[in-house]
Amino acid sequence: MDKDRNAIEVRRSRRRRRTVSAYREGARTIVLIPARFSAEEERTWVDAMMRKLAAGDRRRRPGDQQLLERATDLSRRYLGGLAQPVSIAWVNNQSSRWGSCTPAERTIRISARVKGMPAWVLDYVILHELTHLLQPGHGRDFWALLGSYPRTERARGYLEGVAATAGLQQSEDESDVELPTS
Repeated sequence: MDKDRNAIEVRRSRRRRRTVSAYREGARTIVLIPARFSAEEERTWVDAMMRKLAAGDRRRRPGDQQLLERATDLSRRYLGGLAQPVSIAWVNNQSSRWGSCTPAERTIRISARVKGMPAWVLDYVILHELTHLLQPGHGRDFWALLGSYPRTERARGYLEGVAATAGLQQSEDESDVELPTS
């Protein structure tokens, strides 16, 4: 963790008695500790908080392999294991979609904008795209399958709120599926 220490700022507080907390601020990590801590206690707590933040980052920002494992589990739990993607990956080139799917190739892409959103929102986006492997359009059958996820409406509302705040224009009828060309 020594290379990360350059991006760590430790703030001591006389008012802080027993608690230690940490958060990210841009590229820096801020660790808040009581002023009375010795240098050794500071090192111990900074290391512990960095591990805790890293674990949270892994949960909120899984890698592509973790996305595939998560998709497989979600398919099993909510779609009877019928949706089986070949690959699922984070992408940076989706500015108006949360995810996309190519059913013919069984590939899924998730917008990097979803990273850091609550896990249940990421699960919804993954399930939405998994459902497209079974139902390419947004018809009644599509929504019936996706309705098995209990947080569908909550996640859609969350994403609509994020889109509205960001000024993104998203159409209810717009398909997020790439159809093969003939």
